[in-house]
Amino acid sequence: MGAVHAGDGLFETLKVVDGVPFALTRHLTRMAASAAELALPEVDVAHLRATVLDRLADLSEAGVLPDVARLRLLWSSRVDGNGALDVTTSGLPVAQGAAHVRTTSWRRNREGAVRGHKSTDYVDNLVALAEAVDQGAGEAIFADTSGMLCEGSGTNIFYVVDGELRTPALSTGCLPGVTRGLVLEWCGGREVEEPLDVLGRASEVFLTSSTREVQPVASCDGWTYAAPGPVAGGVLEVWARRSRETPDP
Repeated sequence: MGAVHAGDGLFETLKVVDGVPFALTRHLTRMAASAAELALPEVDVAHLRATVLDRLADLSEAGVLPDVARLRLLWSSRVDGNGALDVTTSGLPVAQGAAHVRTTSWRRNREGAVRGHKSTDYVDNLVALAEAVDQGAGEAIFADTSGMLCEGSGTNIFYVVDGELRTPALSTGCLPGVTRGLVLEWCGGREVEEPLDVLGRASEVFLTSSTREVQPVASCDGWTYAAPGPVAGGVLEVWARRSRETPDP
């Protein structure tokens, strides 16, 4: 595979349990849509799905795939202009309870070319996350360039105001996360544009991602939350049940 330049690739990160990746088809479908929009080589979802499953089967048979693993898929352009898929796995530590997060002064560009795409142009996320970690937090929360609450550096965000479950609308430039989409399908929730400081009125906040799944937030800046509160607790119960029903919802 040729060298990958910033913005010249897409990646997906999945959780694998006992050799089975969760929501693989959804991840590859998102990658295919992003590749088409960003003029990257075409993604053949069925072909890549078979390739990934064969690779995981080989790793399992060789005894080198952890029981719970992180799977990373990288799709990029080769020198000849065709696409290349890189598949890597690593151990996935168990999430440690509720998260503590910080807002960042960096902004997500809601009009940018890579908005809503899982692009290898990832510097903003890394800088914001490093800033949050330096402040004792585990995730950075972005507003968009209009000041609307958007997403975390590697997560989507949900929150509860007056008993209603809400999450930032895709118009803010946030990633259409696979876990985000499943929570909306399985549990409901309203997609909205609201200023970043709405988190000061929230009674509950939680993060979603393919590796964290659903993780309650205990604090953000000076705000504190029930972790989990009743709404997030219900989402956790539904997630645990529904995600066990099928590995590829």
